[in-house]
Amino acid sequence: MANPSLTEYVAQSQRGLYQSIFGPGFLMKDTFSGTAFGSTTAGDTLSVASVFNTTYGRKVWQALNNQTRFFNALPRVVWGNTAGWRIRTDRGNNRSQPVEESGALPTVDVSNLESVHSLPRIISTTFGASVKSVFVAQLEGGVGDVLALENENAQLDHVKEINEELLAASMFAPSGAGAATTFLLADADAKAFKIGDLVYLNDGPGTTRTATKITAKASSGGTTTFTVGTWSGSASSATADLVFAQSRAGFTSLDDIVSQDATGPIASWAATTDGVKVYNMAATSSRASGSWAAGANVSYNSGTARDLSLNLIDTCIQKVRENGGEPKLILLGHDQYFKLERLLNSQQRYMGQEEYQVGIGSERTFPGTRTGLVLATYMGIPIMPDADVARSAAGGGSNIYVLDTDYLETAVAQPTQYIENRDYFAANQLVVRGLLYTMAELRCKNFFVQAKIGDLSA
Repeated sequence: MANPSLTEYVAQSQRGLYQSIFGPGFLMKDTFSGTAFGSTTAGDTLSVASVFNTTYGRKVWQALNNQTRFFNALPRVVWGNTAGWRIRTDRGNNRSQPVEESGALPTVDVSNLESVHSLPRIISTTFGASVKSVFVAQLEGGVGDVLALENENAQLDHVKEINEELLAASMFAPSGAGAATTFLLADADAKAFKIGDLVYLNDGPGTTRTATKITAKASSGGTTTFTVGTWSGSASSATADLVFAQSRAGFTSLDDIVSQDATGPIASWAATTDGVKVYNMAATSSRASGSWAAGANVSYNSGTARDLSLNLIDTCIQKVRENGGEPKLILLGHDQYFKLERLLNSQQRYMGQEEYQVGIGSERTFPGTRTGLVLATYMGIPIMPDADVARSAAGGGSNIYVLDTDYLETAVAQPTQYIENRDYFAANQLVVRGLLYTMAELRCKNFFVQAKIGDLSA
């Protein structure tokens, strides 16, 4: 027979437990409906909504890719007191040759020096918050210090913008029919061009329209419309055309630098010698294959996507070395990284399992074997994937760059500056505003030892 005192003790303990969790009113009458808690009559039972308010933690999680691997990998140098540099492009005519016993000396000649210059570019990021939002954000359920949050996010966005500009595509076929003052790109490709960029339109074989500046851009329905000045001849952009950069408002991109005339992602491009220009090059400047201003190897397939092969990469490495360089970095997108891993998969059985990393600037490769299942290098050259690497065509795979980074640098005129403004009268609003800006430029001291592979499948 149960012990009455023990039974009462257990019951009392249960009541105390329920009250500590649910409060002293647990199992009491509902004062609003007059029925017992737990009644099944509609409207009689307290719902979650009547006793619970959703609150949110102060941590704000990022649903954005903030990686900036290429920017971190590039060496950064002080701008210096000059805006340009010179590139030696030939040795002179017959200045070195055999001399017979009584023969004449070679004719005296001088080297050819090409002058290249580029002024620093300014990248800015703004943010702000109203005085009211600063106060309210400190209340329960708020994000806390909203200015500190926006400042932190602005810093991420600022460096991300720099990385995207460094890796922007130099040319793209429009995604639809535009007009005399517009061209269209899919939103995924719209980061190729920025407001202020000067662009050309390749309007069919051999017809290049006058360069015009991008004045506005707007996204709608997955398509970004770029507004430009009128193309010469009142031409209209179409999917069979090609828009390509003449000069940038922001940083010169790697894709601009590693370029050649008559190489691009549409078949008609091969019919013209016009190509992407860079720095102070005029519209008529030659970037023909083999010239000092062209990349060591620029491989496209007239807009037809193809699978990555080791031969394509090996050719780039070969051409860079034939031109006197030594590849220091293979830069590609994550899609091509895994394609390369699968191409080299068969070699894993012949290799050990040691893992190591390779440092590139302030970045490091993924841990991996020398050419194993997780790649760190290919032929001793560090491999770095970056999500911002340019694509050649809409829906296509990312490009691959084989680079001699001894001749690439980010020249910094002014390191990132932070300015805050609390002058309500100047703003004519009760707001606090902040600004981050960086003044710098991507320099290439030798185009001839950089290589690129485009028109790759995703």
